Amino acid sequence: MAARTEEFYEGDRDTVLSAAGLGETMQEVLARRWSRRGMLRHGTGAALVLTLGQGGLRSAAAQDATPLAGAAVGGLDFEPITLDAGDNLVVAPGHTAVPFLRWGDPIMADAPDWDIDAQSATAQERQFGYNCDWIAYFPLPQGSDSSDHGLLVVNHEYTNPELMFPGYLTRNPEYTAAPDSDDAPPDVPEFLINTSQEIVDTELAAHGLSIVEVLRDESGQWVVVRDSALNRRLTGTTPMEITGPAAGHDLLQTSDDPTGTRVLGTLNNCAGGTSPWGTALTGEENSQQYFANLAALPEDDPVRAVHDRFGYGEEASERQWEQFHDRFDLAKQPNEPFRFHWIVEFDPYDPTSTPKKRTALGRVKHEGATTAIAPGGQVALYSGDDERFEYAYKFVTAGSYDPADRAANLDLLDEGTLYVARFNDDGSGDWLPLVHGEGPLTEENGFTSQAEVLVKTRLAADALGATKMDRPEDFETNPVTGKVYLVCTNNNQRTLEQADAANPRPNNLAGHIVEITEDNDDHAATSFTWDLFIIAGDATDSGTWYGGVDAGLVSPLAAPDNLTFDNDGNIWISTDGMANNLPGNDGLFAARTEGEERGRTLQFFSTVPGAECSGPIFNPDNSALWVSVQHPGEGGTLDQPVSRWPDGDQAPRPSVVLITSENGMARIGRRG
Repeated sequence: MAARTEEFYEGDRDTVLSAAGLGETMQEVLARRWSRRGMLRHGTGAALVLTLGQGGLRSAAAQDATPLAGAAVGGLDFEPITLDAGDNLVVAPGHTAVPFLRWGDPIMADAPDWDIDAQSATAQERQFGYNCDWIAYFPLPQGSDSSDHGLLVVNHEYTNPELMFPGYLTRNPEYTAAPDSDDAPPDVPEFLINTSQEIVDTELAAHGLSIVEVLRDESGQWVVVRDSALNRRLTGTTPMEITGPAAGHDLLQTSDDPTGTRVLGTLNNCAGGTSPWGTALTGEENSQQYFANLAALPEDDPVRAVHDRFGYGEEASERQWEQFHDRFDLAKQPNEPFRFHWIVEFDPYDPTSTPKKRTALGRVKHEGATTAIAPGGQVALYSGDDERFEYAYKFVTAGSYDPADRAANLDLLDEGTLYVARFNDDGSGDWLPLVHGEGPLTEENGFTSQAEVLVKTRLAADALGATKMDRPEDFETNPVTGKVYLVCTNNNQRTLEQADAANPRPNNLAGHIVEITEDNDDHAATSFTWDLFIIAGDATDSGTWYGGVDAGLVSPLAAPDNLTFDNDGNIWISTDGMANNLPGNDGLFAARTEGEERGRTLQFFSTVPGAECSGPIFNPDNSALWVSVQHPGEGGTLDQPVSRWPDGDQAPRPSVVLITSENGMARIGRRG
């Protein structure tokens, strides 16, 4: 076991492993640690222990708390719902939840109505895209704080063609014979894919983002302004500009773009954020799934090594896009992947503006792009790298934000310092600068310039010894306290020997949330302190932590994914993978971040089978809440459906859901 882990456990490896089987010794060891860190609050007596259960090594907790009266949690005054596995939305009493924007809904005046049997790229470019994820609300007019009129900006992460196109999958006639056939290959697929140029082009058009004007009319109903001049689609083929230190670098140059400064489209847009000057920031995540033929590159090619770090496939891709577009074939365009996995900035108020991929922010599988203004005027941007054993990042601008001059702010994200987080076992932390020429980031170690440091961000973070996290995803700041929250969704590959203070559970199936306090509350600081806010899972298990609150008063959650905050500073947590841990669909949960009931989660909303819950966002007065129900029915096919939501027939349709109070303009999460 590494020295830092031994320090965390306050004992040698034999003691740790023994305690993992017996419980009491480990309980005492970890209780001392949690007590020092202030986690044993209000006399709850909670402790963390590693146990070897029937399913192998798992982590669990002993709760001994005094029950708290009622369901109200600070400004949260709603009756929590319970886990639900049905094919209908469920929301807390006193609220309504309705599909507001569905895949294929027309968002342009000349867009056709959605027809599953008449899909095309041309139609999809004027319709709401697929697999909605992150959502942002931009008030209208620009610069106002209007809660009744605004723009919704929505990411479309990826496509499920098996749920989009009739006939896309057909049963492989060799599949049933394969198990009994000596000469049949062992990897005979159950289904055969029937794709085409039209299908692939429609998929590309279903990616990207939708920008849609919305307003609350005189009757109090929210509507889409379909003929708005501000409505726009960004897709997998929209021309975009590459800016910042890596723009024009050799690794970003292709035969289609020898300048290395122009790229077609944005793909796999997951969580994002907004800038103080009113632009949208969207993170590109898992675009490796669309590229093929890594094996065509020589094994000693350094380009191949970087692609391998991102999981690019050695042979043909499952979706077969490379058959129709050379840029997805690494044998023909080995540099094309370097033009993805960035954060993209664009102006939602200007439909003629060109989106920009900001390379100064680093190239990783971005989840989240949350900004905060430091006391000195610099802007910090937080982003996770969503993969097991990857890192948490912060960027700090070189220049300062000028609230009186929007134009002067528009390129602030092109210059600054990118940092990666190291979480020390004593509850302190350091932001390690990813700067060429500093420490190991030198030409001798494969980094010839700052551009290469940014293109090879993961390798640079490896070299600095940053803390490998359990799928670091969304990264949000609390608007009331200024604290920063990092979601770690799960990591079923972490072993006991790899456990550390910030990732204390091996085989972490349920995930956790880390709370960060920047030194002197300065988002430009290079050091911080941290704590574990929630350790998710079944609240009756001894390895979970919901602020020490009695398990009977907690709505258990698992696989936390995205975060948002209401105006009182309460945290709202959406999940992605509940069904792998708890008997219910993914949903939305709320909790206080301060006070006696800190960490006590209450379930507010539940989705449908196969779906994740993502992208929750409030309007400014908290009277409306939008949330994405992404990939409903995933795990099924059109012929063998898992879900038929929201229409009850044909295909399941990813949708943005609008949640409002039944009591007129009341704030969400309150009864009156």
